[in-house]
Order: sequence, then C-alpha cells, then structure tokens
Amino acid sequence: MRILITGNMGYVGPVLVRHLRATYPDAYLIGFDASYFAHCLTGAMRLPETVLNEQRFGDIRDFPAYLLEDVDAVVNLAAVSNDPMGNKFEAVTEDVNYRAGIRLAGLAVQHGVKNFVFASSCSVYGSASNAPRCEEDELNPLTAYARSKIATENALAALDRGSMIVTCLRFATACGMSDRLRLDLVLNDFVACALASGEITVLSDGMPWRPLIDVKDMARAIDWATHRSRDNGGDVLVVNVGADEWNYQVKDLAEAVAVVVPGTKVSINLAAPPDKRSYRVDFSRYRTLAPGHIPQVTLNQAITELRDGLGRMGFADRDFRNSQHIRLKVLDRHIASGWLLRTLRWANGIQHGAAL
Repeated sequence: MRILITGNMGYVGPVLVRHLRATYPDAYLIGFDASYFAHCLTGAMRLPETVLNEQRFGDIRDFPAYLLEDVDAVVNLAAVSNDPMGNKFEAVTEDVNYRAGIRLAGLAVQHGVKNFVFASSCSVYGSASNAPRCEEDELNPLTAYARSKIATENALAALDRGSMIVTCLRFATACGMSDRLRLDLVLNDFVACALASGEITVLSDGMPWRPLIDVKDMARAIDWATHRSRDNGGDVLVVNVGADEWNYQVKDLAEAVAVVVPGTKVSINLAAPPDKRSYRVDFSRYRTLAPGHIPQVTLNQAITELRDGLGRMGFADRDFRNSQHIRLKVLDRHIASGWLLRTLRWANGIQHGAAL
C-alpha cells in the first residue's frame, strides 16, 4: 500500500506517520511539504520523517502529479492552519486550503487513487446554539480558515470523482504532544502557561464551548479514512471526528490543567465580551461508522503528556507566544528575513519535488 501525506511536517504529521508506520510496517509512505515549520522540533529524538520512505519538498499549489503514481490513498493535511494565519493571509488561505486541495483531488482521480482524505474542521460551525452540532446543521464560519474548509468540502462533493472515495474529517480542536508541538491551540497554550508562569489567564469569560481531540486520535481517524469503503458512509462522507465527552467549556479546560499542574492559578476575565466562537459537536456519526477508531485518549492523559513532554524539554519560556511554537510567528520571521514572500512562497524558489 502506498500513502501520500501532504503537509506532513506540521503538528499532526509526525504523529500520523509514526502511527501509520507502526500499523502498516510494509506500507510505502510519502511525505510532501513546503517545510515552513521543519525546524520547529520539540523534544524529538530523531527526525520524524525518517520513518517515511520518501520526503518530498514543494508547494502544494504546484503539486507534481507524478508523485501520485501507484498511490492508494492521499491524506491532505496541507493548509494555512489556523485563524490568525488565515486572517493575515486570507488570499493565500483560499489558494492553499481550497484551490490547491481541489487540484490535488482532481489529480488523484486521474491517477486512480482509491481514497482521498481531507482534514476539515469543526470550526465550520462557528457560533452555534447550545445544542450539539451534527453534520447536517447550518454552518456559520467566522474566519477565512473555516470558510476555506467549507469551500473544499463542497467542491469535493461536486467533483467528478470516478471511483475514488472521499472522506472529509471535521476534526475537533487539536491538542496533545507532538514532535512539532504547537502552542497556539487552547489546551496546549494553557499547559504551557501553567509550566512557564504558574498562572493561566483566560482572556474570555471562559464560557465558550470547544470540542477537543488528541493528535494520536486524529491519526487513528485518518488511518480509518484511508481504508474506508463506500458501503461504510458512501462515496463522499463528511463526518465530525471527536468524542461527545470531549466537549468542554474553556474555563473547565483551564481548571483541568491546574489539577495536573499543581499550584497553577487560574484567572478568568468575567468582564470580557462574549467569544462568538462557541460550539458543541455531536460525534455520533463517527462513533457509528468507525467504532474501532473512536478516541481513546482522555483529557487528563493529554494534559499529562503535554506536561511531561514540555518538562523533558526544560520548557520555562514565559514569552512562548513569541516563539517558534506559534505558527504565525514562524511565518512572520521567515518573511522578515527575506526567505519567504508574503504569498508564502520561498523567495529562493524551492525545487518542487526535491527529495530527502
């Protein structure tokens, strides 16, 4: 089996490739990434990409079709991957997350790829009522990032797919330890605050709802989608991925971190205006279709692994929000150095398809 993973050198990719290699030791795994964040390693004892058969470098907007030869499954993780980056680079977000993703899917059809997996997001629900959102509910995207995910889902549904099976995984908010850890995610940020300063300051009133999922459980869901058959969800499936018990209010996440990191003070800005990004999610469809791949990591386990992983790194950076653990800061520094253009293309013209 040959699996191509785009955007594999980010936060989720290292966990995914390790999972796939352990699960399918004889699989041929290919990575493709622009390498913006390749240097942002966090406690890794080896380069995560060494478990791949090939690592290719290039811009997803110029994806070389020949890499799809004999590929059985494509996992598209490549994206401008959060709201702050999407807001600052809105046109690029549309080009990378939507247009390039649909071009990749079209090329996959032409090359006979059996399964195409798209990493979507529960952020498409935006501001919602207290009732948990299911896949047929109205969408209310509040950001360029969320809008790009909806546009891609819709275009994949309308694509002339031939026999290719498409799975759009609407992931809950990611969390957990990775060899390229992000600290611009709510739970990860709280753990970093607790370790660095002994205090978590919740900038909102703490009431917004967030569904979360550990990166290891994201990898297990992607694994399922690379093998999904059409009699298990249809030719095109859009599915929320997470667990009902992982719907939390932000204030509860802060308190859970304080329990695992004793001595942590939690302060909540009760006078803050309401955060419109609030939604709970119904994960019953995923539970029914993928009973062998439902999330296994608990909130306590995710926090503990983050605490221990950061602890092994000797993490104590009170100014971590200006560090390489914040993806927007990395892009800004690449641009300020002259290495990266504001179109998020490398100024030196990276050789597309170059191999490691």
